[in-house]
Amino acid sequence: MSLMTDKRQRELIGSSQQIKALQSQVRRVAASDAKVLITGDSGVGKELVAHALHTNGPRANQRFIPVNCAGLPETLLESELFGHVKGSFTGAFRDQAGKLELAHLGTVFLDELGEMTPRMQSLLLRFLETGELQKVGGDQLGSKVDVRVIAATNRDLQAMVRQGTFREDLYYRIRVIHLHVPPLRERRQDIPELVEYFLAQFTEGTSLITRNISPEAMELLMQHAWPGNVRELENVLERLVVTGLHETIQAEELPPEVLPHAEQATAVSAPTQQSTTIADELYKELTQEGKCFWTSVYPLYMQREITRGNVRDLVRKALEETCGSYRVVTRMFNMQDADYKRFLNFLRKHDCQVPYRNYRLQSLQ
Repeated sequence: MSLMTDKRQRELIGSSQQIKALQSQVRRVAASDAKVLITGDSGVGKELVAHALHTNGPRANQRFIPVNCAGLPETLLESELFGHVKGSFTGAFRDQAGKLELAHLGTVFLDELGEMTPRMQSLLLRFLETGELQKVGGDQLGSKVDVRVIAATNRDLQAMVRQGTFREDLYYRIRVIHLHVPPLRERRQDIPELVEYFLAQFTEGTSLITRNISPEAMELLMQHAWPGNVRELENVLERLVVTGLHETIQAEELPPEVLPHAEQATAVSAPTQQSTTIADELYKELTQEGKCFWTSVYPLYMQREITRGNVRDLVRKALEETCGSYRVVTRMFNMQDADYKRFLNFLRKHDCQVPYRNYRLQSLQ
C-alpha cells in the first residue's frame, strides 16, 4: 500500500469489522514498546500497520526505518542491520552505522522476516536479548541501542519452526504481540472506500481526466478475488487513471484479470486460479516477447508484486516444456548460460525451486 507523509494517509482504510478490530488493536499496542509480529498475505499492507504502530506511539517523532530481509544476501543484510568497521570486507572504506543504530530511540521494521537465514536469525535473537550491536569486522561489542522492533512475514512461521527452518526461541521472542492483516477478499466491503481513496490520491493536483467509477465497474471490482490484495487494487486503479480517456471508469475498461471469466466462483479457490493466470502472463512475456527473467520477473518478486507461488507456477510451466531441464529453462527465459547457477541459487534461496525429476519421468512415459 502507498505510504504518504501525512498521518491520515498512514491509517488503515476501511469500515469492515476486520479492519475496525485491527485499528483498535493497533491503537492499544502502539502505546507500548512490545515487539510485534505482523502476518498476512503479500500486498495486504503489513508495512502500513507497522507505520501506524510507530506514528501512534511514543516514538512517533523518531525515525522509522524499514529493512527488507529478503532483498539482500546474508552478508549484506548483516552489515545493513548491524553496521561494519573499516576494512571488514572489500569496499568497506570507512566505519558504517547499521539500521539498528540509526534507529536509536525509534523503530525498525523487519519485513519478510521468514526469509532470514539461520545465522541471521541467531544474530537477531542475540540483539533482541541484549540490545548490543556487533558490527561486521568488529572485535568488541558496540553500545546498546533502544529500538522498537516490528517484524512482518507472509510465511507460516509456526510451520517453519516445526520444519526446523526457523528458530523457535526467535519466534517467541519476536511474537510478543501478533497482529494479522486479513486479505482483501475477506473484507470486500472495504473496496469502495479504498477505490475512492486511490482515485483521489492519483488525480489530486494532476490534469488526468479519470475521476470516478461506474456502478457496474465497481461491482466487478467487488467480485474479484484480489490475490494481490490492496497492492493489486492500487496498481489496477493507477493504471486506469493514467490511461483513462473518460471521466468515469466503465466496466469494459477494466483489465482482463479483473473480469469474471478470469476467476473461479469461490473466494477460496480464486487465488490459485489467479496465480496460474499471473504465471501464464509472465511465461508469455519471457517466451514470446523475449524479455529476460532478471529484468522482468526478478524485480516483481523482490518488490513483492508477485508471490513465491507465482514464481513456482512459472517454473513448473517451463519444466513441463523442457522435460525437466533447468539449463534449457535458463535459455528459454532469455538468460545467459553463465546465469544457470545464479538462477538455481535464486530459486533455492527463495524456496521457489520445483523438483525436475517428475517432469523427466513424464517425458519417458
